[in-house]
Amino acid sequence: MAKILSQDEIDALLTTVASGDVTMADEDSNDVDELLRPVVAYDFKHPNRVSKDQIRTMESLHDNFAGHFGSSLSALMRAIAEVELVSVDQITFSEFIMSLVSPSCTYTFTADPLEGACVMDISPNLTFSFVERLFGGSGKEMESERELTGIERTVMAKIAKALYIDLEKAWEHIIPIKIKQQSFESNPQFVQIVPPGETVVVVSFQLKLFKTSGLLSICYPYVSLEGIINKLSAQNWIDSTKKKLGATDRIINNKNLMKVGTELTAILGDADLSVKEFLGVRVGDIIPLDRLIHQPIDLSLGGELKFRGSPGLSGKKEACQIIEVLDDSQGEK
Repeated sequence: MAKILSQDEIDALLTTVASGDVTMADEDSNDVDELLRPVVAYDFKHPNRVSKDQIRTMESLHDNFAGHFGSSLSALMRAIAEVELVSVDQITFSEFIMSLVSPSCTYTFTADPLEGACVMDISPNLTFSFVERLFGGSGKEMESERELTGIERTVMAKIAKALYIDLEKAWEHIIPIKIKQQSFESNPQFVQIVPPGETVVVVSFQLKLFKTSGLLSICYPYVSLEGIINKLSAQNWIDSTKKKLGATDRIINNKNLMKVGTELTAILGDADLSVKEFLGVRVGDIIPLDRLIHQPIDLSLGGELKFRGSPGLSGKKEACQIIEVLDDSQGEK
């Protein structure tokens, strides 16, 4: 049964409101709001399964890819093509599919050893511009809402192949992958590589050719990245890049050193002659050396004793077969 306030209680309540004591309650609520303000709402439909550090590594990886693919695309188009990384986002697969237009130019591919399949999509205006350019046109922007013909799909396959090669090179710093195309789809709704609610990482690029521009998107499901997610760290990216550069520098240095010419001298032997004997040397004279005919001769490289060998012929040319490699201590003697 509800309690009925007495007249004294009503008067006390009215007096409290008139005196302004209730403002303390408002101030307390403001303090609570200040405490709750730093709290960030968590959306269970869009969980952040990839950390910011790993996202930054993906950005560095695909920024490197953008530079290589821009060069490859310029060579194919015989014109300057710009490829610029726009964003790296993690969204659900259904949101990615809904962002694509239909008809589209969508490829699915595997990237062994990554699990599952990935998706690559090129906007239609770019597709027709590429086809028009490769057939000898100026690459002008064409707006056409139709599916690609068989010939146009074959032409676009060349661009997709160049993209896969450059993408493999970009991933070498993290893990070597081998890309194999699975299918081509004109309707993105038919692309079902993971459940609609699965988290995916979408990498978007802005492509420019003459006056035509459009988006290129690459979609990696989280299940594909899960096995190598620990390698997607900034420190691992820096270390792998240094190792790659070190190996490349070593190959370049070895290649450059192979081209360096040096003088190889065969020393048949020595002889001690007085000045009088030396001045009296004539054509046909015989000078005895300090080395027997069956003993190996010395070979000096750049003025330093490095080998011992046996003289002879190789075909019609004089040659020397190396029979001993001297170390630094033996060479000094």
